[in-house]
Amino acid sequence: MPQKWLQVKGDPSVREFLFQQSRVESLFDTELDRIHGIVHDLLTCKGAFHVKIHYSSSQLTCWFCDDAYRYRVFVREEVLAPGFIDQFRDARLDHLQPVISEEDTLAILAEFKRLRTTDETIYLRNGSTNRINGIIGMTFSCDGAHYIDHKEFFEKLETFATTGRDDPLATVACA
Repeated sequence: MPQKWLQVKGDPSVREFLFQQSRVESLFDTELDRIHGIVHDLLTCKGAFHVKIHYSSSQLTCWFCDDAYRYRVFVREEVLAPGFIDQFRDARLDHLQPVISEEDTLAILAEFKRLRTTDETIYLRNGSTNRINGIIGMTFSCDGAHYIDHKEFFEKLETFATTGRDDPLATVACA
Protein backbone atom coordinates (compact mmCIF):
# COMPACT_ATOMS: atom_id res chain seq x y z
CA MET A 1 0.00 0.00 0.00
CA PRO A 2 1.51 3.35 -0.97
CA GLN A 3 2.31 5.52 2.03
CA LYS A 4 2.02 8.60 -0.14
CA TRP A 5 0.46 9.58 -3.41
CA LEU A 6 2.20 7.49 -6.04
CA GLN A 7 2.20 8.79 -9.62
CA VAL A 8 3.52 6.63 -12.42
CA LYS A 9 4.23 7.93 -15.91
CA GLY A 10 2.85 5.82 -18.69
CA ASP A 11 3.70 5.42 -22.34
CA PRO A 12 5.49 8.56 -23.61
CA SER A 13 3.91 8.19 -27.07
CA VAL A 14 0.45 8.47 -25.50
CA ARG A 15 1.43 11.65 -23.64
CA GLU A 16 3.00 13.09 -26.80
CA PHE A 17 -0.29 12.95 -28.72
CA LEU A 18 -2.60 13.71 -25.79
CA PHE A 19 -4.10 16.90 -27.25
CA GLN A 20 -4.75 15.22 -30.61
CA GLN A 21 -7.21 12.78 -29.10
CA SER A 22 -10.59 12.97 -27.42
CA ARG A 23 -12.74 10.63 -25.39
CA VAL A 24 -15.06 8.34 -27.33
CA GLU A 25 -18.22 7.42 -25.47
CA SER A 26 -18.19 3.80 -24.32
CA LEU A 27 -21.07 1.51 -23.46
CA PHE A 28 -20.36 2.12 -19.77
CA ASP A 29 -20.47 5.89 -20.36
CA THR A 30 -24.03 5.61 -21.66
CA GLU A 31 -25.05 3.88 -18.39
CA LEU A 32 -22.61 5.50 -15.95
CA ASP A 33 -25.00 5.96 -13.01
CA ARG A 34 -26.23 2.38 -13.38
CA ILE A 35 -22.65 1.04 -13.58
CA HIS A 36 -21.71 2.98 -10.45
CA GLY A 37 -24.79 1.60 -8.67
CA ILE A 38 -23.69 -1.92 -9.55
CA VAL A 39 -20.13 -1.22 -8.38
CA HIS A 40 -21.42 0.26 -5.14
CA ASP A 41 -23.55 -2.85 -4.52
CA LEU A 42 -20.60 -5.14 -5.30
CA LEU A 43 -18.40 -3.24 -2.84
CA THR A 44 -20.93 -2.86 -0.05
CA CYS A 45 -23.33 -5.82 -0.26
CA LYS A 46 -21.88 -8.57 -2.45
CA GLY A 47 -18.45 -9.26 -0.96
CA ALA A 48 -16.19 -7.47 -3.45
CA PHE A 49 -13.38 -5.67 -1.65
CA HIS A 50 -11.64 -4.34 -4.77
CA VAL A 51 -13.28 -3.31 -8.04
CA LYS A 52 -11.61 -1.76 -11.06
CA ILE A 53 -13.84 -0.01 -13.58
CA HIS A 54 -12.42 0.01 -17.10
CA TYR A 55 -14.51 2.82 -18.54
CA SER A 56 -13.01 2.86 -22.03
CA SER A 57 -13.34 -0.89 -22.63
CA SER A 58 -16.53 -1.32 -20.56
CA GLN A 59 -15.47 -4.01 -18.14
CA LEU A 60 -15.24 -4.61 -14.41
CA THR A 61 -12.46 -6.52 -12.69
CA CYS A 62 -13.47 -7.69 -9.22
CA TRP A 63 -11.83 -9.35 -6.25
CA PHE A 64 -14.16 -10.97 -3.71
CA CYS A 65 -13.35 -11.60 -0.05
CA ASP A 66 -14.38 -15.27 -0.26
CA ASP A 67 -11.98 -15.92 -3.18
CA ALA A 68 -9.34 -13.19 -2.85
CA TYR A 69 -6.67 -14.94 -4.92
CA ARG A 70 -8.71 -14.86 -8.11
CA TYR A 71 -10.08 -11.90 -9.93
CA ARG A 72 -13.12 -12.04 -12.10
CA VAL A 73 -13.70 -10.02 -15.26
CA PHE A 74 -17.18 -9.00 -16.35
CA VAL A 75 -17.66 -7.36 -19.73
CA ARG A 76 -20.05 -4.89 -21.32
CA GLU A 77 -23.48 -6.39 -21.87
CA GLU A 78 -22.90 -9.00 -19.14
CA VAL A 79 -22.68 -6.25 -16.50
CA LEU A 80 -25.75 -4.48 -17.89
CA ALA A 81 -27.83 -7.65 -18.27
CA PRO A 82 -30.94 -7.82 -16.07
CA GLY A 83 -30.17 -9.64 -12.84
CA PHE A 84 -26.38 -9.30 -13.08
CA ILE A 85 -26.02 -8.32 -9.43
CA ASP A 86 -28.35 -11.14 -8.30
CA GLN A 87 -25.80 -13.82 -9.22
CA PHE A 88 -23.70 -12.81 -6.21
CA ARG A 89 -24.62 -13.87 -2.71
CA ASP A 90 -25.12 -11.23 -0.06
CA ALA A 91 -21.82 -10.76 1.73
CA ARG A 92 -20.78 -7.74 3.73
CA LEU A 93 -17.18 -6.79 4.51
CA ASP A 94 -17.70 -5.61 8.08
CA HIS A 95 -15.61 -8.50 9.49
CA LEU A 96 -12.63 -7.20 7.47
CA GLN A 97 -12.98 -3.70 8.94
CA PRO A 98 -13.00 -1.79 5.65
CA VAL A 99 -11.11 1.51 5.67
CA ILE A 100 -13.45 3.08 3.10
CA SER A 101 -17.01 3.52 4.35
CA GLU A 102 -20.11 2.91 2.26
CA GLU A 103 -20.73 6.67 2.13
CA ASP A 104 -17.18 7.37 0.97
CA THR A 105 -17.58 4.67 -1.67
CA LEU A 106 -20.49 6.67 -3.11
CA ALA A 107 -18.44 9.87 -3.01
CA ILE A 108 -15.50 8.20 -4.76
CA LEU A 109 -17.77 6.94 -7.54
CA ALA A 110 -19.24 10.44 -7.93
CA GLU A 111 -15.72 11.83 -8.35
CA PHE A 112 -14.89 9.08 -10.84
CA LYS A 113 -17.92 10.19 -12.86
CA ARG A 114 -16.72 13.80 -12.78
CA LEU A 115 -13.19 12.81 -13.80
CA ARG A 116 -14.54 10.64 -16.60
CA THR A 117 -16.98 13.13 -18.11
CA THR A 118 -15.80 16.69 -17.46
CA ASP A 119 -13.03 16.98 -20.03
CA GLU A 120 -12.91 15.35 -23.47
CA THR A 121 -9.10 15.32 -23.66
CA ILE A 122 -7.91 14.50 -20.16
CA TYR A 123 -10.26 11.97 -18.62
CA LEU A 124 -10.34 8.95 -16.37
CA ARG A 125 -9.85 5.69 -18.27
CA ASN A 126 -9.81 3.34 -15.28
CA GLY A 127 -10.70 3.78 -11.64
CA SER A 128 -10.34 1.28 -8.81
CA THR A 129 -11.36 1.20 -5.20
CA ASN A 130 -10.05 -1.15 -2.53
CA ARG A 131 -12.22 -0.78 0.56
CA ILE A 132 -9.89 -2.83 2.75
CA ASN A 133 -6.61 -0.97 2.26
CA GLY A 134 -8.24 2.37 1.42
CA ILE A 135 -6.36 2.90 -1.85
CA ILE A 136 -7.86 4.42 -4.98
CA GLY A 137 -6.20 3.75 -8.32
CA MET A 138 -6.73 5.90 -11.41
CA THR A 139 -5.38 5.82 -14.95
CA PHE A 140 -5.95 8.81 -17.19
CA SER A 141 -6.08 9.34 -20.95
CA CYS A 142 -2.43 10.39 -20.96
CA ASP A 143 -1.55 6.96 -19.52
CA GLY A 144 -0.57 8.50 -16.19
CA ALA A 145 -1.46 6.29 -13.22
CA HIS A 146 -2.14 7.35 -9.65
CA TYR A 147 -2.44 5.37 -6.43
CA ILE A 148 -3.67 7.47 -3.56
CA ASP A 149 -5.10 6.94 -0.11
CA HIS A 150 -8.81 7.75 -0.16
CA LYS A 151 -8.47 10.42 2.54
CA GLU A 152 -5.78 12.22 0.59
CA PHE A 153 -7.89 11.84 -2.56
CA PHE A 154 -10.73 13.75 -0.87
CA GLU A 155 -8.29 16.38 0.45
CA LYS A 156 -6.82 16.94 -3.03
CA LEU A 157 -10.01 16.99 -5.13
CA GLU A 158 -9.23 20.51 -6.37
CA THR A 159 -6.04 19.04 -7.88
CA PHE A 160 -8.25 16.92 -10.09
CA ALA A 161 -10.40 19.83 -11.28
CA THR A 162 -10.78 19.96 -15.04
CA THR A 163 -11.20 23.07 -17.11
CA GLY A 164 -9.64 22.32 -20.49
CA ARG A 165 -6.32 22.28 -22.31
CA ASP A 166 -4.55 24.57 -19.83
CA ASP A 167 -5.92 22.63 -16.92
CA PRO A 168 -3.67 21.63 -14.02
CA LEU A 169 -5.11 18.12 -14.36
CA ALA A 170 -2.91 17.66 -17.43
CA THR A 171 0.10 18.25 -15.23
CA VAL A 172 -1.23 16.13 -12.38
CA ALA A 173 -2.71 13.24 -14.36
CA CYS A 174 0.13 13.02 -16.85
CA ALA A 175 3.05 13.61 -14.48
